[in-house]
Amino acid sequence: MLLSLVLHMYSMCCVLPAAVLLGTAPTYVLAWGAWRLLSAFLPSRFYQAVDDRLYCIYQSMVLFFFENYTGVQILLYGDLPKNKENIIYLANHQSTVDWIVADILAIRQNALGHVRYVLKDGLKWLPLYGCYFSQHGGIYVKRSAKFNEKEMRKKLQSYINAGTPMYLVIFPEGTRYNPELTKVISASQTFAAQEGLPVLKHVLTPRIKATHVAFDSMKNYLDAIYDVTVAFEGTVDDKGQRKEAPSMAEFLCKECPKIHIHIDRIDKKDVPEEQVYMKRWLHERFEIKDKLLIEFYDSLDPERRNKFPGESVNSKLSLKKTLPSFLILSGLTAGMLMTEAGRKLYVKTWIYGTLIGCLWGCCSGLTQGLTGKRCVASQRWS
Repeated sequence: MLLSLVLHMYSMCCVLPAAVLLGTAPTYVLAWGAWRLLSAFLPSRFYQAVDDRLYCIYQSMVLFFFENYTGVQILLYGDLPKNKENIIYLANHQSTVDWIVADILAIRQNALGHVRYVLKDGLKWLPLYGCYFSQHGGIYVKRSAKFNEKEMRKKLQSYINAGTPMYLVIFPEGTRYNPELTKVISASQTFAAQEGLPVLKHVLTPRIKATHVAFDSMKNYLDAIYDVTVAFEGTVDDKGQRKEAPSMAEFLCKECPKIHIHIDRIDKKDVPEEQVYMKRWLHERFEIKDKLLIEFYDSLDPERRNKFPGESVNSKLSLKKTLPSFLILSGLTAGMLMTEAGRKLYVKTWIYGTLIGCLWGCCSGLTQGLTGKRCVASQRWS
């Protein structure tokens, strides 16, 4: 009975936050949808400013759970930018929590509403969120030959023209690093060897396309690139071998005591513009990440494991930045669910919001497919 109680309490650790985060989604989408309609005839910068504020409110609530609720310790190393900048954020990718890590840094610069992601195309089918991420400035991309460069450049240029603040998050590996997926790691290492590039151990060989297109499109708009390396403490087994990073559910169950984040701020003038040189530069940046992670996981000196080289700053997020958002969104949602009309609106938002998102996904996929075919045809013709 005691074991059952313990297991029940453990599961509740992540069930409660998940219920609130998902439960407030219709409320947020309704607020955003109302503003989208009201701002239809206003200049895009007005829509973007309020949308960024709304996004900041929702993501602050997310951080209430992922930081304040879990009690995770955030340790920052390297360059610690304090001011808002237009940047590209390049990081290693190992967990679904990596998306939250970008928020963790952005809120400390008061730039949380400016976070936008380059996302894999399949995520556009997420109920409610899939369509919204695109409206907030996210860019969905397909891998390898299906990558639509023209569409990505067009979208980035529209943001530049509108003066949209940019905190663009890219994971150049293209998929998550999981030490248990040995075939994926082996294929990545084989590709690097074939290309004459150093083989990496704790990260995958980075892909260049999205990073190059983003930088080339925004080089006159950007201030810098943030090269971010992330390690989750507690991801080593009894034999000293690295294991899979925590999922969002595991993280909310307080299975990760510390996140170590190393930041290198790179001025845009130090980044090569031509793709062939940028490819080598990006791989060199991932070589640096790999060395940091080898030190973190594999150092022969036990005193040097579970931390990055150099001094760290224990950065604690104040409840003042997150609790109000939690109270506002949960309060509005609770108020809606207390009336019959509100409950009907809530359910309809889930149903019709999901259907509209699916319709949007189909239409955007068709448009991108036709654009991609025209690009291929023009390349063949030329």
